[in-house]
Amino acid sequence: MLRILTLSTLFPDATRPNFGVFVERQTLGLAAHPDVSLQAVAPIGLPPGPLRHLGHYATLAKLPTHERWKGIELHRPRFTVRPFLQGRHHAAALQRALIPVLDTIREDFAFDVIDASFFFPDGPAAVALGKRYGVPVSIKARGSDIHIWGNAPATAAQVRAAGRNTAGMLAVSAAMKADMVAMGLPADRIRVHHTGVDQDRFHPVDRVAAKAALGVTGPLVVSVGALIPRKGHDIVIDAVAALPGVTLLIAGQGPARSTLEARIARLGIADRVRLLGAVPHAEIPKLIAAADVSALASESEGLANAWVESLACGTPIVITDAGGALDVVTSPKAGRVTIGDPLAFAAAIGALLADPPPPQATRATVASFTWEANTAALYEHLATLAANRS
Repeated sequence: MLRILTLSTLFPDATRPNFGVFVERQTLGLAAHPDVSLQAVAPIGLPPGPLRHLGHYATLAKLPTHERWKGIELHRPRFTVRPFLQGRHHAAALQRALIPVLDTIREDFAFDVIDASFFFPDGPAAVALGKRYGVPVSIKARGSDIHIWGNAPATAAQVRAAGRNTAGMLAVSAAMKADMVAMGLPADRIRVHHTGVDQDRFHPVDRVAAKAALGVTGPLVVSVGALIPRKGHDIVIDAVAALPGVTLLIAGQGPARSTLEARIARLGIADRVRLLGAVPHAEIPKLIAAADVSALASESEGLANAWVESLACGTPIVITDAGGALDVVTSPKAGRVTIGDPLAFAAAIGALLADPPPPQATRATVASFTWEANTAALYEHLATLAANRS
């Protein structure tokens, strides 16, 4: 029996059900493996002093420090994040907070390997803890943890050191692995580990009926992603503005909402462009499957889960050449990869609306992206690390 400690600061809780749902799904799949015993640690970063009692921090502070979460043993220790220091002390604070928690866990659960499912601050802390307990550590790179934290002056050295000193690494796409190697991380210790998609939940439906349920007639484009500048929602909005009669529904929340609302109003397209806010993940399949095209003009990505989910629904995608775009758009049936420009996006969306690929053909392009495959590959990776250390 392989005893795994999964560590991730990117994990859902009662107040943020959509936060890190893919880390949760990966962890639940691994926990269900017949040769695995697993406990998870999902630390919560809070600012010091009175600040932790303000706004959403106050809600996070009230979460239980230990609970059963969908059948797994889950610990939620707190660590201090100091504002305005660009994250330079996050990993050290996380390590300090985790030592007493992991010391206690090891009394009854002598884990064989630490599975860190996000590169920063989880990775540097996990490497230090692996040395403390004499167990190998794996770190998974997902996107911003490499592209942002791995390049920021305050944290880049910590990310690189963690990658060079860990037993093994995972990357969500071939492009992510290439970015990691370009940073100086050892290629022979990096394995591409694709996300999974629930093929039973994400599948083609009767689009006309699905659109009617959303109050939409005519061509529909959806975009799923946080309302932050690097997701490029402004580009997709401008593209749809140039496509008369096309409706755009955007699912996500974030600080750019007011800016996007102003853009929609200025373009005079509020009658056919809607910001839906945070959509529960359970409702996402119906939204995506209703669409004729899924569009996301990301500036950077690892391998966006929304891409794979869209394709599983038979909905072709229009995306930028960001991260693992070429891992998923492997044929015209999957959609188009284009530059992050409104006219280019409008042309690509228009081409797919004029000559749509058969939904089942689109779905077939991600037939290999299953949670079963994700679990099998992750188990093999972690078991190999543990065996090598033994």
